[in-house]
Amino acid sequence: MDLTYPPEAEAFRLEIRAWLEANLPEGWGTPGFSMDQGERKAFNRDWVRTLHEGGWICASWPSEYGGRGLSLIEQVVLNEEFARLDAPMRADFFGDTLVGPTILQWGTEEQKMEFIPQILSGAISWCQGFSEPDAGSDLASLKTTAVLDGDEWVISGQKVWTTQAQFADYIFLLARTDPSAPKHRGISYLLVPMKQPGVEVRPIKQIDGSAEFNEVFFDNARCPRQNVVGGVHDGWKVAMTTLGFERGASSTTGHRRFQKEFDAIVAAARSGGRTRDAAVRQGLARAWSKVKIMQINGYRSLTDALYGTHHAAALGATHKIFWSEYHRETMNLYIDIMGMHGQVLGGGGDPDDDPGAKVPDATARRGTASYPVSGLQASFFFSRSETIWGGTAEIQRNIVGERVLGLPKEPKLPVG
Repeated sequence: MDLTYPPEAEAFRLEIRAWLEANLPEGWGTPGFSMDQGERKAFNRDWVRTLHEGGWICASWPSEYGGRGLSLIEQVVLNEEFARLDAPMRADFFGDTLVGPTILQWGTEEQKMEFIPQILSGAISWCQGFSEPDAGSDLASLKTTAVLDGDEWVISGQKVWTTQAQFADYIFLLARTDPSAPKHRGISYLLVPMKQPGVEVRPIKQIDGSAEFNEVFFDNARCPRQNVVGGVHDGWKVAMTTLGFERGASSTTGHRRFQKEFDAIVAAARSGGRTRDAAVRQGLARAWSKVKIMQINGYRSLTDALYGTHHAAALGATHKIFWSEYHRETMNLYIDIMGMHGQVLGGGGDPDDDPGAKVPDATARRGTASYPVSGLQASFFFSRSETIWGGTAEIQRNIVGERVLGLPKEPKLPVG
């Protein structure tokens, strides 16, 4: 594990700091700084344009496609400096982090010229169509089909847990284009317009009233023949690269959201006098140690990516198990600390009554007006799902056992 950044990376860090200081609102990041709702809305609108003009959106992408061609260590420094000030980076996760890099790696020149500029400018938004009702962790069991009809693919089937589908312009999805091929073959990776006949989006309403997840039904929906990424029937290998993007660049900042939550949980424990409880103190100590382990493992992941030592399968799977199970355990600790007060919706009252109400977390759903959960209450709800999405903890353990430890594959249960 190498913790030394090269001189050129530190010089780049100073460049980023100077730009942030010149472009963020005066007082940003200082105690007491706040914006009203109108100011925040205006800032969010203008900030995307400012980022684009500064060249910070997808800055790792090649310069010929609108990026800055940053090296991995420069990407890490960029993420660190934005995270240090809680400066927002453009939040189109599916476009910036998943489908954009996939098109750059596997797409034709025509696909790059059509889609990459629109992703960079925010002209189109995306959602991901991988999971199906009977194809979640076992993604290769997908049943959605795409049949070629002249110059178009005709898509039929169903996707589920499709985040932000109700707002997306395009979906990148996996469909079976050769039903006679083996399970992991005969699958293609398609770029499909969402705003067309034959596409129906049904929101999946959550307990807090929000509905960012959706079911998406395709009934003879269409996309151009040339919208296959990586070649017909080769979608599985393309999808596997999509799922692996950006792990290195966020390696030293991924623990920060957990650190913020931990600090708020400690504040809640102190506010309620719970730090005198030995079991609470032990739980907090255990949580703190695990956040530090995540921080150290981030540097290990970065070193692995920089030196190409090819431990990504082990690091990725073990890290997913570790942080998702940590988060579920720690959010349970928070609810225990709050006691009955934790059962009261904390997002609509005085935030001083609950330090957790002061913690915004972009990864967690915040409650609707009719169900105003606090920041930490939202994280508690969301932590229930984190050992499932992105590969269940059980699947991740199989990956470690089979690919890292060389253990025999899990036996298949007999059918019938």
